Amino acid sequence: MYTEHICLSIRCDGLPLRYAFHQLWLSVYSELSIHMYLPSHVFTVSAAAERIRFILGEEDDGPPPPQLFTELDELLAVDGQEMEWKETARWIKFEEKVEKGGERWSKPHVATLSLHSLFELKTCIEKGTILLDLEASTLPQVVELITDSQIEIGQLKAELKDQVMYTLLRKHRHQTKKSNLRSLADIGKTVSSASRLFSNQDQNGSPATTHRNLTSNSLSDFSDQPDRDQLKNKFMKKLPRDAEASNVLVGEVDFLDTPFVAFVRLQQAVMLGALTEVPVPTRFLFVLLGPKGKANSYHEIGRAIATLMSDEVFHDIAYKAKDRQDLLAGIEEFLDEVIVLPPGEWDPDIRIEPPKSLPSSDKRKNQYNAGGGGDGPQMNGDTPGHDGGQGGGGHGHVGEELMNTGKFCGGLVLDIKRKLPFFGSDFYDAIHIQSLSAILFIYLGTVTNAITFGGLLGDATENMQGVLESFLGTAVTGALFCLLAGQPLTILSSTGPVLVFERLLFNFSKDNDFDYLEFRLWIGLWSAFFCLVLVATDASFLVQYFTRFTEEGFSSLISFIFIYDAFKKMLKLAHYNPINADYNPNYVTTYDCRCMPLPDNGMLISTPVNATWASLDKKQCVKYGGELIGPACGFVPDVTLMSFILFLGTYTCSMCLKKFKFSRFFPTTVRKLISDFAIILAIVIFCGVDALVGVDTPKLIVPTEFKPTSPNRGWFVPPFGGNPWWVYLAAALPALLVTILVFMDQQITAVIVNRKEHKLKKGAGYHLDLFWVAILLIVCSFMGLPWYVAATVISIAHIDSLKMETQCSAPGEQPKFLGVREQRVTGVIVFVLTGLSVFMAPILKFIPMPVLYGVFLYMGVASLNGVQFMDRLQLLLMPAKHQPDLIYLRHVPQRRIHLFTFIQALCLALLWVLKSTVAAIIFPVMILALVAVRRAMDYIFSQHDLSYLDDVIPEKDKKKKEDEKRKKKQKKGSIDSEIDFYPYNDNVPSIKISMDIMETEPMLGNKDKTSDSEYNRIA
Repeated sequence: MYTEHICLSIRCDGLPLRYAFHQLWLSVYSELSIHMYLPSHVFTVSAAAERIRFILGEEDDGPPPPQLFTELDELLAVDGQEMEWKETARWIKFEEKVEKGGERWSKPHVATLSLHSLFELKTCIEKGTILLDLEASTLPQVVELITDSQIEIGQLKAELKDQVMYTLLRKHRHQTKKSNLRSLADIGKTVSSASRLFSNQDQNGSPATTHRNLTSNSLSDFSDQPDRDQLKNKFMKKLPRDAEASNVLVGEVDFLDTPFVAFVRLQQAVMLGALTEVPVPTRFLFVLLGPKGKANSYHEIGRAIATLMSDEVFHDIAYKAKDRQDLLAGIEEFLDEVIVLPPGEWDPDIRIEPPKSLPSSDKRKNQYNAGGGGDGPQMNGDTPGHDGGQGGGGHGHVGEELMNTGKFCGGLVLDIKRKLPFFGSDFYDAIHIQSLSAILFIYLGTVTNAITFGGLLGDATENMQGVLESFLGTAVTGALFCLLAGQPLTILSSTGPVLVFERLLFNFSKDNDFDYLEFRLWIGLWSAFFCLVLVATDASFLVQYFTRFTEEGFSSLISFIFIYDAFKKMLKLAHYNPINADYNPNYVTTYDCRCMPLPDNGMLISTPVNATWASLDKKQCVKYGGELIGPACGFVPDVTLMSFILFLGTYTCSMCLKKFKFSRFFPTTVRKLISDFAIILAIVIFCGVDALVGVDTPKLIVPTEFKPTSPNRGWFVPPFGGNPWWVYLAAALPALLVTILVFMDQQITAVIVNRKEHKLKKGAGYHLDLFWVAILLIVCSFMGLPWYVAATVISIAHIDSLKMETQCSAPGEQPKFLGVREQRVTGVIVFVLTGLSVFMAPILKFIPMPVLYGVFLYMGVASLNGVQFMDRLQLLLMPAKHQPDLIYLRHVPQRRIHLFTFIQALCLALLWVLKSTVAAIIFPVMILALVAVRRAMDYIFSQHDLSYLDDVIPEKDKKKKEDEKRKKKQKKGSIDSEIDFYPYNDNVPSIKISMDIMETEPMLGNKDKTSDSEYNRIA
């Protein structure tokens, strides 16, 4: 058997023995460059990958490396004058080139590199000067240290130092600069590099004189302070405040025979004057000067290093690298991830547009970070551990928010402890212009909702509850909930099932001579008691069984109801204001309307000026007791058509303005401001259109007096005296139904609001929310106000109006969603304004109802955005070749996707039919049945398919299984346990090995020839 003795020495200061052994093993492996078979599996690793694992896996308590701005400057002759450094490209995330005309920047595009330039860059790093953590504060110091280092190691001749320094300290001309006016003396200068001055040494003086000339000339072009153009550059808005610069300088000169290469990382980022286009401190400097004739090659190498510096993984490696080998390992990792395009199938002159969504670099980093898992690099986003962006999702893993503590009010106590530290920030976090937009938008939606449900309640209960009760109840419950609840982003409102229950309860009370409000009071008290029992027993942990299937079914149904009701109200409006379909221009002379006196009235009326009945207008005719006669008397022109124009116009304008931030017009700040106030602007625009046209469209009607709608009731409902005593106990039965209704409506909406896609940082409060809903049930029952629970569509609209995005994004990069502005102020102010709406009737009466119906339509449609169920419905009508690249389409057969969609659509249709009948009172029970349907789908679909289409329902014994698996892993006594000691071993990349080693090594060519015991002895 072939063996070889290798003597290695490694440092293991302060390291565990097993860690040192692992380092020794890697060193042996690196020397042999071979694979070795372990007893249970093949251990494949590359030295570069392992080095990156240690670099990125190091624990660092400091902040993450800052964003880099990379600028490529090339040594060129500008306007026929002396050689200067001319900015030709820049990077933050994507590449921007200076167009050939030299007057504008190109659109941001994906940098396309030649593979050859990457290999040349690797050679430059291998052979060039590497100075890490260099201590210098000015560019001349940096340049002098670079040249001294190259002279010391023999890469640069001492007599060339001044020429190199002169070249590197030449003036930098950025794209933002205009052509400078030159003096007559400047115009007389020749177009030459520094070497031409040296070639004329004999005529001009001694070398010392020339050195002084070079130094003075170069330093005169250089300043340590940023110039005016830098300070006024608007490109700074694209950079975060802590951004640093990476400068790449490449060019050809005629005094060098071999390339001059240096990669520098400064110990502290410093301002190097006008070196960079924007006034940010420089951290990295890459210099490449070479002989003439290879300018394009130098340019491509410069683009290669600039692109690497904009890569997030190499960016981190560059900041943490300890030596040259770390940088080379970073280049190797980049090459491992590079995708090669065939030259005959792609035009390199085509600029690739930046994608709308970028893959997260965390998946690449997790291959090397401590505790990172996975199965190695995945192609095109095919990662085993998918998130729920397009596939599974929901509320993710069960945290303490949904944990059954087993203690009395344990969940409620945890909710209070979790939310109390954020109570102060819930107020000052609202200080932003976006909050004003959200307040106005949600206020108008809430007012419209209160008026609508108040009117329907008045019809259902003979005005025992009406519009004013709806306004007061909305204001009281909403303000208290947003002020004290666990999730203040949730908006409370009356719902359809509550309205159906109120109608049935009123009719039942009327038929049995019960006092409706007293009977309702006891139902509310029992229901509040049941809800408090659910809070005390941590029953909200059942929310974890509300998967995407249930959430999307419920939210889609509510959205469809909003859309349906918006059109239904418009058709009802058209019924009361019909279009004159019988109009005929030929009979226009017959259309007449006259004011005629009633038989007991005289021909003349007493006015300041005597007038006949025929001269009176419509209002005067009715005022003085006349009668309107004629075919044109009942015709109101254009009301329906104008109403539909306002309705559809408001919806279309809201949608367009909301998407305006993605357009190409106006600066980013203006686009974002218009997008934030989209709905308010749409309402103002079409209120103005309505006032300008002057058609008598129906307007918003708000109560003007603060008193109960019915004179037969007051603001307090007495609990006794109106009904028999047994009714107080019997009320517990319908209260059970109300409890299910409240629990399901409240918690499903809370789950939707708290979805991980919203990136909420202050946590949820399911138990605390239900607690306050129960308390408010008691308050509303005693005051005779409607009952309120979380409203799905308005809550989603509230979330959407408060979404935050990055203030500065790289050119070509879509703004990143940061989360939601979590605070209590917007909700509280919305409901306070709702209560004050009684006093704002003179202003609100100018808002046309069709405009508010258009807002209803927008809210219904907007809440369907991003719902996976809607995406899958569209797939039913798409040929496979036109379907979008969704993650679940890659992993789940299409017929299984369609089957899942069909079942979900069937359940939604049944719910729609149910809510449209008298049986709507059991609507919440049927929502609960969706959970059972989803549970049954475990027998139809595999867990793999459900993990992409839905959420996997948590199992009671899941934690137990994981614990057993962990114990088994710890019991292993093989080398696996020794290697698994290191957190970096979770995802070891493989390396390439030459086939000749496989043939020459018996141990590798034939595993059977070497026993495990013999291998262990050798290892």
